[in-house]
Amino acid sequence: MPYVDKDSRFELENLRTPKNAGELNYMITKLVNAYLKEEDFNYQRINDALGALEGAKLELYRRVAVPYENSKIALNGDVYDKLD
Repeated sequence: MPYVDKDSRFELENLRTPKNAGELNYMITKLVNAYLKEEDFNYQRINDALGALEGAKLELYRRVAVPYENSKIALNGDVYDKLD
């Protein structure tokens, strides 16, 4: 989960916001690369980074994509038949 204490948030939130998908990808890549180099480079460190990326992806989907898609279904109608 992306929930950290308020002191940590202050430091993390002072990063520049990316302006496009390329910048976003670059910033994520640089952040993960720095994380991997912070301690011993090993399988656990790689696995931790992959887990954090997957968790962030799933949380974005759950909190942002699903409500957006639901609003579009309500506006335009559903494409799926009921499966009961």
